[in-house]
This record gives sequence, C-alpha cells and structure tokens, in this order.
Amino acid sequence: MSIGSEIYFYNPTKGSLSTEETIEEMISYMREKPERFYDIIVGCDSSSEETPNFPVVVAILRVGEGGRFFLKKITYPVSVNKKFSNWKNRILEEVLLSCEMALFLKEIFNKKIEPLNGFLNYQFQYIHADIGENGRTKDMIKELTGLIRGNGFEPKIKPESYIASVVADKYS
Repeated sequence: MSIGSEIYFYNPTKGSLSTEETIEEMISYMREKPERFYDIIVGCDSSSEETPNFPVVVAILRVGEGGRFFLKKITYPVSVNKKFSNWKNRILEEVLLSCEMALFLKEIFNKKIEPLNGFLNYQFQYIHADIGENGRTKDMIKELTGLIRGNGFEPKIKPESYIASVVADKYS
C-alpha cells in the first residue's frame, strides 16, 4: 500500500476528513489548550477474516485530559489477501502500515506546525503495536520493535499499546 495525500480519515465526531482537514483538526485541538502537552501516536490492528482490513489510527492525546483519534481503514484486493492468511504476515503489515502512516503524517504535521515557532508542546514519536510478551506474538517483539525504531519511532507493546490493541481493535 502506498499512502498518498488524497487519503481520507474517519473521526466519530467530524465524519470523513481529508489529510489536510485531519491535520488542521489536530492543530486546532492543540490550540484549545496550548499550555498542555500532546502525544501523537499511530497504531494499527487487523481483523482475522480471510479478507482482513487494517484500521490505522492516528491519536492525539492531551496528556491527562483524553484525546481525539482519526482512522483510516486499509483494505486490499482479493488477490493480495492470500498473503494475510498467515497471522504473522498480518501483524507485520500492521506495523508496516503504522510506520508508513506515521512517517507520512509527521512530515506534513511538522511543516504545518513549524510557523507556530514552538507555540505548541507535542511529541510525535510513538507507534503502538498489537504485540506483547503473552501470546503468540511474543516471538516477533524484537524484530517488530526494531522495525519501528528503524523508522525513527519508539515502540509501545501490550499492555501500553492501547491505540492499537483497544482503539484500532474496535474498528477491525
């Protein structure tokens, strides 16, 4: 999958939003309380169906006060879905999509926020992966957290990966 600027996100309050509108919503949310600190986090989950979908979630958290999220559901043509019959391939795809989305959005977001000269206090550094020490994904932790770090982000795994394991899971 190639993430491009013409993608649309879903927000439960605002409905369908373009990439530009999504970033504007995030900045607007930060401007409501500029004295607060914000975390921007990306995470993904997948359904275990024969033709899985991959909800990629971008969340902006006002630390200590909740947050907002934006969702892009990725689906693939039937011809590609055979590669996802293996659960390990699905988990790897979740992390790849999270990294791709985070890199894409971080570049645009930082360009938009740059003219504000540090007016807003935030970090865009975490990717939440739906993997953990318990269960069958434990053997994948080292390679997937390495993949996330290799893309310039800090990984969070279960139980700290709530954007992937709770929010994205709700939409998978």
